[in-house]
Amino acid sequence: MKVYEGGRSLDGAVVTVDGAPLDPRYDVKRFSPMGFEWTYEGDGPRQLALALLCDHLGDPRRALALTEGFMRTVVAELDNAWRLTSDEIAENLSHASGRGQGA
Repeated sequence: MKVYEGGRSLDGAVVTVDGAPLDPRYDVKRFSPMGFEWTYEGDGPRQLALALLCDHLGDPRRALALTEGFMRTVVAELDNAWRLTSDEIAENLSHASGRGQGA
């Protein structure tokens, strides 16, 4: 099980997966030139949603398709410092599928 963690430092927003920096996946789509953000809906949270889903799913195309809904239901609701597991991401995607948002 992977563990994703985010927090803020003097250098800005920092997000890791199992202790290593999370790739923002600009190769898939660049929503935000400023990197990751969370706690609201916007380009920085959209970039984080894409990166989390790409890492979790291993399928950039599917991750891109699910980014908007995941940003709204998960990333926009994260606290200033947060921790998500791959199991929690899978559970959210499963619920989204049940709501007709695809997973």
